[in-house]
Amino acid sequence: MADSQKKPSVLIFGQWSEYLLAGPRCPSRSPGWRIPHKYSVNPPTTYLGSEFPKILEKPEVEYRQANLTVEATIASVFDPPTGHESFDYVFDFTGEIRTDRTEVILYNTTFCVSRMLGLEAAKRKVKAFVRTSQPFYETSSKGSSETDEPKPEGTIGTWWHETLRGLAAIDELALISSSLRVGYVYGPYTNYGMVATAINVAAVYGYMQKPMKSLWSPGKNANNTVHVDDVAGAAWAVSNWIAGIGRKAANDAAGAPIHFSNDKSFVKEHSDIPTASVKPVAPLFNLTDDSNSTLLSVGEVVTSYFGTSFEFFNLVESTMLKLSDDIEEINEHHVGGWTEMLTKSTVPVPKTPLNAYMDKYSLEKHVLSLPNKRIKEVIGYQLKYPQFDHAGVKDIVEKWKAEGSWPIVA
Repeated sequence: MADSQKKPSVLIFGQWSEYLLAGPRCPSRSPGWRIPHKYSVNPPTTYLGSEFPKILEKPEVEYRQANLTVEATIASVFDPPTGHESFDYVFDFTGEIRTDRTEVILYNTTFCVSRMLGLEAAKRKVKAFVRTSQPFYETSSKGSSETDEPKPEGTIGTWWHETLRGLAAIDELALISSSLRVGYVYGPYTNYGMVATAINVAAVYGYMQKPMKSLWSPGKNANNTVHVDDVAGAAWAVSNWIAGIGRKAANDAAGAPIHFSNDKSFVKEHSDIPTASVKPVAPLFNLTDDSNSTLLSVGEVVTSYFGTSFEFFNLVESTMLKLSDDIEEINEHHVGGWTEMLTKSTVPVPKTPLNAYMDKYSLEKHVLSLPNKRIKEVIGYQLKYPQFDHAGVKDIVEKWKAEGSWPIVA
């Protein structure tokens, strides 16, 4: 880091705060950690996981409920506590993850929020600003390196990708900004995303003693994964790296052009969005584990953990199901099975953030292959969880059981 004698003070926006704070890779007893988020934590208005409230009890940690769509609010949360210097590191984990949101919502809550954070970070001259981008991309099964141009997946992918362009194009941020492009994230208390859904649904089919089936043939459908603790660990490692060498040297080592992939007419109406002629370059790292996970391998890991198998519908069955617009019909069996598991749990589960419902996005075919070679070679990052396996699934399920979110059935 830039000053080895001083532990950095940190601002964390959005999810994964607990892993950055509790993980073994970050320094303990930093001078201050502030976590601004839109949700209340006391009383909680969103799922927090059982560890996060304990972290908030630490004297060096401040949680602040804040509406980050308001520019003045963002400015206020960057103000350091009285008697302290400005924050050193900023971690931007913000962004809408629901795939059914409209373009206007995605523009406002993903692009605009992150851009305002970047502008304020540049104004405050923080030492490192790290943005994490969700895996809303369609890649080749052979893999998309950081210098390739993977296709953003749908409207949500467009705005997560555009956010990277927007940050890279902020001139004042040029010295300190870097980005992580992650695989499908899984881990304790991560109750959303493709892997969490797969675990929940596989548990139901294990309970019913039936095979879990996919609409898509095994093929080479890459579905690269990464543990949430490695997301936090890599974010911390990248922040130390760029704070120590600056953006110019970072671009020389890991710069990547962030290509244009948006609706030119929408961009024309919004002056804050870089036009197609702007070709910003910023340090960019893929972050996945070493599993080289595919649809088949993820399916086999989660189903075998629950004592069942992962199979595929035959051609006629899959064709009929793909033509069906009735998502509710497709969900009927495993949603009903999950409800039965909750009802028959030997330990009551009065409330849980988990379900076995698969939305339209979860049922679609996805190919995501993001080789992790660069972050290992440039940053020297070593994965804590290199493989997606039974041990990882067990850790997730056991922690959900311990907090009372998971049904315990014979």
